[in-house]
Amino acid sequence: MPAMTDTSTPPATEPAQAQVQVPAPRPESDTAAAEKISVSGRVASAVVERLRNEGSLTAERGSTTIADDVVEKIAGIAARGVPGVHDLGGDVARVVAGLRERVGLGDADADTDRGVKVRLEGDQATVEITLVIEYGQVVRTVTEAVRNEVIAAVEKMLSLQVTEVNIRVDDVHVEA
Repeated sequence: MPAMTDTSTPPATEPAQAQVQVPAPRPESDTAAAEKISVSGRVASAVVERLRNEGSLTAERGSTTIADDVVEKIAGIAARGVPGVHDLGGDVARVVAGLRERVGLGDADADTDRGVKVRLEGDQATVEITLVIEYGQVVRTVTEAVRNEVIAAVEKMLSLQVTEVNIRVDDVHVEA
């Protein structure tokens, strides 16, 4: 019998080891700087958003810029005038207004824009209203009346096109 020759490769004497590179830890100052940049970026975005939230009407000889606060105030007055609406704003806004009234920093009627948020883009407005209705009122009837009054007031007084009026009923007021 002929002798058998081993044609296989000899086993390696040392197993191959994988090289893993671990990145060097970032200095604490880089992380803090990144956080500061992130915070300042969010603040800048909020400022730009606030500045952009103005309605503008162009005319032949100039333009008119309408601040969102003006639209909020008009929408708030219109909403408060609807029968069945007791108050505007969520629980926290009403508590703060009540405290301000008690300490003499203003009366509740002066906060006509409380509970109203407006988003303006050019000559279009989107309105969001949070309200409290009187107990016994039909919610759908009251909210439709609020929607119609707000649209009519804003469009008539400001010549803005109201694209949406979103209403959130936050509470029901029960006479004691």
